Amino acid sequence: MPPPAVLPIQPFTRPARGEVVLPGSKSLTNRALVLAALCDEPVTLTGALFSEDTHLMGEALRQLGCTVAADETALTLRVSNQKNLFRSDALVELFVGLAGTAARFLTALCAAAPRGIYRLDGVPQMRKRPMKPLIDALRALGADIRCTGAEGFFPLEIHARGLVGGAIELDASESSQLLSALLMVAPLAHGDVHVTLRGSVRWSYVDMTAETMRAFSPGQRPLVQRRDAQSFTIAAQAQPYRLSGGTHAIEPDASAASYFLALPLVTGGRLSLLGAQDSKHGLQGDTEFAAVVRAVGASVVAHARGLDVSFPRSGPRTGLDRNFKVISDTFLTLAAIAPLLSGPTRITGIAHTRKQETDRVAGMACELTKLGQHVVETEDSLSITPHPLKSGVEIETYHDHRFAMSFGILGCHDLHGDGRPWLAIKNPACCAKTFPHFFALLETLRQKSLAC
Repeated sequence: MPPPAVLPIQPFTRPARGEVVLPGSKSLTNRALVLAALCDEPVTLTGALFSEDTHLMGEALRQLGCTVAADETALTLRVSNQKNLFRSDALVELFVGLAGTAARFLTALCAAAPRGIYRLDGVPQMRKRPMKPLIDALRALGADIRCTGAEGFFPLEIHARGLVGGAIELDASESSQLLSALLMVAPLAHGDVHVTLRGSVRWSYVDMTAETMRAFSPGQRPLVQRRDAQSFTIAAQAQPYRLSGGTHAIEPDASAASYFLALPLVTGGRLSLLGAQDSKHGLQGDTEFAAVVRAVGASVVAHARGLDVSFPRSGPRTGLDRNFKVISDTFLTLAAIAPLLSGPTRITGIAHTRKQETDRVAGMACELTKLGQHVVETEDSLSITPHPLKSGVEIETYHDHRFAMSFGILGCHDLHGDGRPWLAIKNPACCAKTFPHFFALLETLRQKSLAC
């Protein structure tokens, strides 16, 4: 049954209790799917994410010739028949929706193909997302990429002839996916690729890409050799990817974990996030959000089964001043609960999120203001001073899953003290992008809290 157009959030009247099984990482699932398609033997991904973004990637790989078998019950994706990749003589049309990883990774993958013509497009908002630095870098490596709309944006038509290699410059400050896409296909080039970066980059995602490439590398030497702080060399490889054992495990999604790390700060109580990693052990940069909720006042304990987060319902919750550049997918989580914190919260390092699914800085400022909060917005920051929350507000999600989930957590606050809903989420179905069962899981936890 599809979710309603507007979903009232039922507050928790008792402290949260229970275990949370998180979905697999979107970032890692889509990286692993690309690398699996470039292997010469079948690859099974365990703990994979099943969502709109990973469906789009899997369907695109099918269009390109691979077999991608999905078992949602077992949370596995099996990629096989890689010998058929890029074998079709027919024009291949690929649709990426609003999936940034699929758009950037598939653009690079098709540009590295030895043959074929590929047309890539997405929803209208995808045509506004940054692509030009990647397109220019791939062209410098010999790719024939034609922008059939505005120059530097989707839609694209790629007349594949492989990549020659060489020295290039890339500005990945608007999205680390631009660099990650290039790194994954660079070993396919006919010659070594030397990359010099211009501008800043979110290194946590780049390191995640390099480590995933290492897991799929048959040799002991890493494929990506970092020369200095701003440059890399990627050696050409006849067969760059091969997975020992044929099985690769996907970590639970650290961005998704942020919502349930924050939930006890809203409701009180204790949750166990099964399989979640802290920043010492996980590949994903967003594991650092555990340190954010600790700074606000929660207790977060790492153990063999995951993370335990707890917060006494009457405990102090401290406002923060923090740079979120390297964990910007989680800034909305903190911003949405900032009305409940004592004192102002200032979030910086988020200018690049204006060019994601929507302008996340402006959207967050707008929705918090509707809720009665005092918000100061700059190009790169939000400052939020708590004021009494307004009731009866419908949150606009801008087709952005992170707005829906972040404000879904705030709505769990028992504003009236009697369990009456006071906040509603428009278009909750947008969570299908990365976490289709988010609101069902939230309701399950609420029901468990009542039983305790």
